[in-house]
Amino acid sequence: MSPVEVVDRADSQTAARTALPDPGEQVPKLAWPTVALFLAGAVAFAASTVAYLVGAVPTWVPIVVNAVVSFTMFTVAHDAIHYAISSTRWVNGLVGRLAVPFVQPMISFPSFGFIHIEHHRHSNDDENDPDTFASHGPAWQLPLRWALLDVSYGGYLIRKLRGRPKAEVVETLACVTISVAGLIVASMSGHFWTLAVVFIIPQRIAVVVLAWWFDWMPHHGLEDTQRSDRYRATRTRVGMEWLYTPLMLSQNYHLVHHLHPSVPFYRYTKTWRRNEEAYLDRGAAISTVFGQELNSDQFREWKQLNGNLGRLLPVRMPARSSSPHAVFHRIPVAAVDPITADSTLVTFAVPEALQDQFRFEPGQHVSVRTDLGGEGVRRSYSICAPATRAQLRIAVKHIPGGVFSGYVADQLKAGDVLDVMTPAGSFSSRLHPLHRKHYVGLVAGSGITPVLSILATVMEIETESRFTLIYGNRTRESTMFHAELDRLESRYADRLEIRHVLSSEPRHIAELSGRIDADRLTGWLTTDLRPDTVDEWFLCGPAAMSTGARETLMGRGVDPERIHLELFTGFGRTDAPARDYQAATVTFQLSGKKQAFGLQAGETILEGALQTGSSAPYSCMGGACGTCRAKLLDGTVEMEQNFALGRDDLEAGYILTCQSHPTSAAVSVDYDA
Repeated sequence: MSPVEVVDRADSQTAARTALPDPGEQVPKLAWPTVALFLAGAVAFAASTVAYLVGAVPTWVPIVVNAVVSFTMFTVAHDAIHYAISSTRWVNGLVGRLAVPFVQPMISFPSFGFIHIEHHRHSNDDENDPDTFASHGPAWQLPLRWALLDVSYGGYLIRKLRGRPKAEVVETLACVTISVAGLIVASMSGHFWTLAVVFIIPQRIAVVVLAWWFDWMPHHGLEDTQRSDRYRATRTRVGMEWLYTPLMLSQNYHLVHHLHPSVPFYRYTKTWRRNEEAYLDRGAAISTVFGQELNSDQFREWKQLNGNLGRLLPVRMPARSSSPHAVFHRIPVAAVDPITADSTLVTFAVPEALQDQFRFEPGQHVSVRTDLGGEGVRRSYSICAPATRAQLRIAVKHIPGGVFSGYVADQLKAGDVLDVMTPAGSFSSRLHPLHRKHYVGLVAGSGITPVLSILATVMEIETESRFTLIYGNRTRESTMFHAELDRLESRYADRLEIRHVLSSEPRHIAELSGRIDADRLTGWLTTDLRPDTVDEWFLCGPAAMSTGARETLMGRGVDPERIHLELFTGFGRTDAPARDYQAATVTFQLSGKKQAFGLQAGETILEGALQTGSSAPYSCMGGACGTCRAKLLDGTVEMEQNFALGRDDLEAGYILTCQSHPTSAAVSVDYDA
């Protein structure tokens, strides 16, 4: 089954006004044009420098050539920051670190990336956007500001230094030390003028042009911020594309970059043309190369000279599993990779014939079963991949003495086969490409696994929604998916904010040191996460943290229907007096077959169904996961507790069979519904 189209013809005009168009481009395995730009720049820099040193060319040659190289190397580093050079993460880091010294050697690539991501997140916000130094200000000051933009970056970084990762700070300090040492050596040895000709003067020229073309031209005069209207926080400049597109390395289509940061620079024009009409319907900021501002209608008139307008493609949503209820299948393991010192990522190679059954909604989980030495072991794990990808993967946290987690850490390898249940669970919210919501995730430890799937799916499908993730761990090194979260935050900088709360990191920022507790959550609820600004909450982590957060939220007036709680191990029985439940006759339908049995007083429907030898689906047995969900057709039941079913599920007649006791003489349920 292919993804279903959720925007039909009747809705296309609404979609054009609301949902962000599909850029139509994925990050390539390797962006060869960007790599070629880097290699050409490095060769040109070396050639002009050597030629000058041996006296083969006059002084102006290395100044001009190396200034151009410094300018172009910014684009290489810029794409690396947004992981647009390669779908292999380390390639971006390597190329970025090689390119940044040509632009500004006194700052590390990670710090350079942090400053740039802050620009994306806070575009045109004078208090928080580091680039407004070059784009906002009196006209007479601008040339000087452009020349000193990287100096301004240094001041910005110093103010934020306490909250930056230790490794990044060390790398930046090393860059500063090496650069200062180089200046001192050049000065003392009488080679300062040579250094100035081959690097300092060209780099200053490049900084001026970069600040002018990459900051002032796209952003000056625009009042909207990235948060208030992302289509008018920066602009596209049209006209004379034959000259300005190669000259500006496509930054005349700067709006495309801010809307789709992971699209490589050489694909900006293609992305604009693909969705031009959709951008116009959203009131995109446009000007000519000579600075004349155009509204959408004026641009359409201007565009008539060149013909065709772009087309809007329908937004696609992933399909859910075609399996009516959770069923085990034999699935081979594709890869086993460490995430942290005590967690492992397991990726499955789902056969093509089963892919429809293993499609999933974000936040769902699978049960995994295997025979270890004759003793069957069964565990449940959240799927930690976006629902828009045909990839099934789970993350296993190593538990001291844990039978299955120890097996995964020490023995499991690619090619092994496990019994894997089709996806189940309802820890999610109904997504739609036209939503404009604010989601917040409160997670700790391995609680990131389902929320990572939700976060990544929301960012891709709901292009006008934003997500705040508050993620608690002991240290940066123990943080699961830290690299992937960094990549997502770089890609969706204006809509995704991640706050790492660390309990055992002595140099971590004070506001985020410790644990996610009631006091800290209350502080957020009274400042930047006020309940009236958040549409959906996702809580996952240790039971005490998750349930405590739920109580705090409800105490602040948050509707329980807006709070989604996932408990990996269920929840303990309540202290309420035990009910004197009655015996009953239970009929259940599973895989199209009906079966009846007599249920003893006090047992749950699931317990009775399993005693018949059926393969009734279940996982946590604690009312938290929703795997055992069934529809109540006849009779009445009482559930001990419920953390998995929402109001709509309950009103539709669904129950958790692991928690349901009959309160009538006969009960009928349907697992296939």
